[in-house]
Amino acid sequence: MGMELDSSHLLVSESPQTATKKSKKKRKREKERDDGAAAAQLQNEPTINEQPRLDVKLELVNNQVDKTPPVVGYFPSGYNPHKTNDINDAQEPILPLAAPPSVKLYRNAQRAKVEKSSREKNEKGRTSERLELVVSPNGSNVEFVGNSYKGEAMAAQMCTYALGVLDKATQTLKIMPIAGNKILRLEPKLRGSLAADKEHANFENGEITAEQRAARIRQLNVQYGPKKSIIQDKKMQALRKGDDPLSQKDLGRKIENAPINKDALESTSGHSARNIPPYNSSAITPQEAYPLDGIILTGEWDFLGDIYKILQVGGEVASNAYPTFVCNRIQKLREIQDEVEKKRLSCIFSYITHLIKFKDQHSMDGVASARNHQFPSIIRQKFFEMFNPETRRLSVDKIDLLISYVLVLTLYADDFRTFPADVSNDLRMNPATVKSHYRNLGCKMEREKNKFLVTLSVPLEFPQPKRKFRKR
Repeated sequence: MGMELDSSHLLVSESPQTATKKSKKKRKREKERDDGAAAAQLQNEPTINEQPRLDVKLELVNNQVDKTPPVVGYFPSGYNPHKTNDINDAQEPILPLAAPPSVKLYRNAQRAKVEKSSREKNEKGRTSERLELVVSPNGSNVEFVGNSYKGEAMAAQMCTYALGVLDKATQTLKIMPIAGNKILRLEPKLRGSLAADKEHANFENGEITAEQRAARIRQLNVQYGPKKSIIQDKKMQALRKGDDPLSQKDLGRKIENAPINKDALESTSGHSARNIPPYNSSAITPQEAYPLDGIILTGEWDFLGDIYKILQVGGEVASNAYPTFVCNRIQKLREIQDEVEKKRLSCIFSYITHLIKFKDQHSMDGVASARNHQFPSIIRQKFFEMFNPETRRLSVDKIDLLISYVLVLTLYADDFRTFPADVSNDLRMNPATVKSHYRNLGCKMEREKNKFLVTLSVPLEFPQPKRKFRKR
């Protein structure tokens, strides 16, 4: 059986997708229509709180030497110094008005003088003024401290700050620089604390001491320096232990408990009179007669390894860089099997080289041969303290003392049996004069193979001065 449907009751439905598209477009058109109407209404209605426009005159104010520019700071803690004045706005104040906080500004006196002169030369130049602003609330143990030389103020600054003051009466806008070109961060601190006092003391001083600067440089060198520089720094610190009060105290205790050799003390009392290295006239061996530790100090051996390094790599010793005495004994040095003895003897040769080159640098006839010679800093400083050259020349007494040091080391190099010919050539002296210097050291002369052989016999016997007899 069939059913007929009336066309008036037939519903035609569209797909959900088509309805959605039409509804979006319709909403968009309605939104645009509403926005346009609202804009037209705003244009037609007058504004209630609109500020009147002012035409002002701009005035730039430069720094003045006799006046302090405005100081600008902020409180990150949220403290409001004007909070106590808000009570004035109330019709019936309940509490009495509190006193405003005290504000103090500190400046470095020494830097202010420098900055004053610099500003007179160039008023537009930027200053490095150090400022410290202290805000102390009344009746509180907390004060707010801000400075321009550390903390947030030390961050990179890519702009210049200025303060603008508008005078409505004259319609003038004054723009002036602020103090230190910094906006100070006022941090809360306990009033009268030790840390605050210490910071004030550092602020008044302005500059760190030389010891503090050296300690900072050493710390940076240890952290970021090369390995060679770190090793050299450790050696220098080991040599400077004598300046440590604890080391001095420990050394004094050891000296008090050490036995005193009166005979050796009496024998060494004539060191300055005889102008020779420290000696022991009662020694029973040549090594004890002139102790090597009294000539080359413990901390200096590490800086005398140049010849030993050349031998380690199989290189050749340049004849123009080292004395003839040293070059003639390099082969002997190569034949030594004991590495400890080889290193010790090579350090002695290096010390002889430095002594001879130092003499050449401060003499008339040897400057050219020592022009390119490099001295370790510790050796050079010691030589200047020992021989004290005046106006680039050594005195006669200091030359004799230097020659004595060289001759004693030549005795060590040749097992206390040496020929003076080659060292005479290095010292640019007559062999007869060199022999007299050897005799002054307590040495004796022997003939061997038609040459003079110098030997050191113990106990030491120094030549006695000849007495002049008056003729009758």
